[in-house]
Parts: sequence; structure tokens; C-alpha cells
Amino acid sequence: MGTAPVLDATTARYDIACCLCGSRERVVVHEKPPFQIVRCTGGSGSGGGSGTASGCGLVYTVPWLDRAALRAMYQRDYWKSDAAKDFGYTDYVADEALYVRTFRMRSELVARHKAPPAKLLDVGCAAGFALTALRERGYDVHGVELSAEMAALAGQRLAAPERIHCGILDDVEQRALFGGKFDVITLFDVVEHIEDPVAFLATARRLLAPGGILVFETQNVASLFARLMGLSWQHYKFQEHLWHFDPKTMPRLLQKAGFELVEWSPRRGGKHVSLRFLVERAGRVHPWLSKLLAPLRLLGNRSLYVNVFDEMLVVARPAAGA
Repeated sequence: MGTAPVLDATTARYDIACCLCGSRERVVVHEKPPFQIVRCTGGSGSGGGSGTASGCGLVYTVPWLDRAALRAMYQRDYWKSDAAKDFGYTDYVADEALYVRTFRMRSELVARHKAPPAKLLDVGCAAGFALTALRERGYDVHGVELSAEMAALAGQRLAAPERIHCGILDDVEQRALFGGKFDVITLFDVVEHIEDPVAFLATARRLLAPGGILVFETQNVASLFARLMGLSWQHYKFQEHLWHFDPKTMPRLLQKAGFELVEWSPRRGGKHVSLRFLVERAGRVHPWLSKLLAPLRLLGNRSLYVNVFDEMLVVARPAAGA
């Protein structure tokens, strides 16, 4: 079982500039040494808009792992972790049925904006669970995944390894993979992991065919649940979640990347989860709460749908003239 990577103080990156305004001015919101959750207090900087009265307002994590460690983190240990409340997944592959059910629900949003059989690229496709649900609906699916193990599993599950690329989104553009243009690009739980989300989304925009759409999901740090939970919020996973967007900062991210917002909503932002998952996440609030709920594990593979409205599903399209 994998464990979270250890931060090396000699290579950790502390001098992080806000991806929206370019400022390095910030205040600490939460702290769990050696990590901090900070809020940007800069102004318009390099072109991110005027922000709020207290500055830009983007929330992010410092410090970051060095680039090699950050990329290596998403290999095997990440997908089977013995500390999933802080890092990765307990057993991602074992929960396949729950993920497919979740993505079937989210595919309804995709279909409402771009009907099948549109050509679709899922970035960060992992073992292909979203691709499974989207192909069932009739989409012409392709995937990109950084983890070699997960990319291989996705190819096996689709029985079409040629539709999966192990690598990064830039490869698709530079090598014109899968024909080079797509009607839909999906990013589920991805953008918060990306070092430069503006450049990343700009690449996605260039890969969209005329009339194409971007559909992505990310966490909402301004949600009521996030504010109530404070430092115990389950999405403060310091090594992997670099940026924390909200309904004010997310449209600015889209604008900088050449998109315009079509809609955002916390609906369909929940997940079908196992009772084991709930016990693990309870430990994030307090270890004793996890122990009190531990008997739920005896109920076996039972699951339920949970939505605490702290995630955003976003639909965007390229801005005119972008």
C-alpha cells in the first residue's frame, strides 16, 4: 500500500505565484506544518482582473513538491494508499462500479450540451471509468492518463488500447493524437492538480473543434461545507491539490485560458461512495469519529450517494476570438 510522499525541504517550492494575477502576496488561511493554505491578496498583477476588495482571492497550497516528485506521485502508490484521507485512493480499481455509476450521472450533463456520438477526450482518465460511462451513452471516446498502470487498465477495459495515451495533454496537441480535434473535452478532478492550469486549459481550448465544449469538475473552497470543516475539509490534500477555486475565481481562470462560462452547478457533483470511504473521511474530522463509525465496515459493499455541495461541475466554450 502506498503512502504520501515526504516533502523534501531542500527541493520544495515555496515561491509560488498566483496563477490568476501573478502576485506572490498572500495571507495564511490554514496551516498544518510544513503546509499552508493561503489566499492571494495581490491585485490585477499580470492580467487576472481586479479580483476582490481584499485582492485576487485565489486560494492555494504552499509549498509544492519538486516537479519530479509531483509527477512520480501519480504512479502506483497513489491509486492504492493506506492514508487515503490525506493522499490518493484506498483502492481505486476496487471501487470501479461506484465510479462508473457516478460518471453515468455526470454524462447526463455532457449530453445536455453536446449529444453523442460526439468525439470526446477525457484527460486524466485513470482506469477509464468515465470513458466506460460515456461510451455507454454513445460517445466516441479517447483518453489521456499520466499513470502507466492506469492507462494500461483503461485500454484493457475499453478493449481498445489505441484509444488511450499514456502521457500529458500537451502530447495530444503536439503529436495530433487521435486526429487532433475533439467535440468534448472532460476533466474530472484534474485541474486542481495542475501546476499551470491557465496554460493547461488553453491547450484544451486549442484542441476543441468548432462548437466544442469543455466539461470539468473541481472543488469549491467557498462552499458552506468547506467553510464549516476548515482545515479538516477533505479536499485539503496538501501534496496533490495545488489550487482551490470557487465561483468567483473559476470564471477568471476560464477567461485567462480563452473560455467563457456556460454554466456551473454543484448538482451531480456528488459521488457514489462505499461505507468504508465514509469511515476513512470521518478520520479527517477527528480520529475518534472514524473509530465510532468503524462498525459500518461490517455492512460489506453497501454504498450511498453523497453530495455536500462542495464541488463544481463546469461547462465552458471557447470565447469569441480566442
